[in-house]
Amino acid sequence: MTDWFQNARPISLPQSLLPALTAVALSYGQAEFSWVAAVASVAGVVALHLGFNLLDDWFDYKVGSAEARQKVANEGFRGRMVKYPYLTFGEASPKQLVWAVVCFLAIAAVMGGIVIALRGWMIVVWIAAALVLGVSYSGGPLKLGFRGLGELVIFIMFGPLMMSGVYYAITGTLDWKITWLSIATGLLVTNIVYSHSILDSVTDAKMGKKTMAHLMGGGKGQIFLSALINVIPYIMVVIGVCLDQLHYAYLATLLVLPLSLWLVNSLSDFVKGKEVCAEPKLWMGPMGDFAAYRKAGIYWFLLRWLVARNIVMMFCAILIAVNLIFG
Repeated sequence: MTDWFQNARPISLPQSLLPALTAVALSYGQAEFSWVAAVASVAGVVALHLGFNLLDDWFDYKVGSAEARQKVANEGFRGRMVKYPYLTFGEASPKQLVWAVVCFLAIAAVMGGIVIALRGWMIVVWIAAALVLGVSYSGGPLKLGFRGLGELVIFIMFGPLMMSGVYYAITGTLDWKITWLSIATGLLVTNIVYSHSILDSVTDAKMGKKTMAHLMGGGKGQIFLSALINVIPYIMVVIGVCLDQLHYAYLATLLVLPLSLWLVNSLSDFVKGKEVCAEPKLWMGPMGDFAAYRKAGIYWFLLRWLVARNIVMMFCAILIAVNLIFG
């Protein structure tokens, strides 16, 4: 039997789960805080994310021809081929994939219904926006992910939209704290996808998929945007503290800045074709079974991708800790 949870790439869940848990932590202590709404909204976010991952697989599979996928495989672009092996190797059919998407979205709908019952119909605004953006990422008529605007969708969905939505679902209110920190977190989540698009730009072009990396033109443009995405979140925290809208303890997020700068430099080396040390360091965070990645020949990709993911993990962990300690 096909394991649809694994097919939905739970390795990507930190992109949604950590921002969602951060929004829960930021809402903790508010007068209208509700644990029921917190659990339902986080569960809904996870189900929606997994469902959209599978939906993206379906759209990607339909857009790329079998011949194009085989050509990419023959040229050794492993990063693309590991995306949906269950379709590529016939373990499941596109029809079964559609049913799996429906199941995940149904779970998200149930969780959304619980939140609506607690907070009223205003939360439908967030839900509707998430559905439109999620489908439009790879689906028609907009196909934003194929027009180089996928990173913008990710920023909105996993940053301001999702975190403010979870915060409102739990408290029934919004404030400056969630505004500053949801934008900062959203940029770092976008950094995961944008770093991916730089590393996979050649493959994406062969599959007919245009990403933000392509819109930025050559290597200098790509790295300039990477630097902005990696640095602006810390600047926003500093500004928020200076305006007395964030507690000074949030400045602890600056501890993650060196890792962000390392990623920008590493991506710069990549676009220049430079060979760099691909041995993960302890301060880079968890890397999984890196020996297996090296054996599979995809270590160059996963080292940078996992660093981008770990930046979000560390940033959100600091936000959660600071809010729980200092309120």
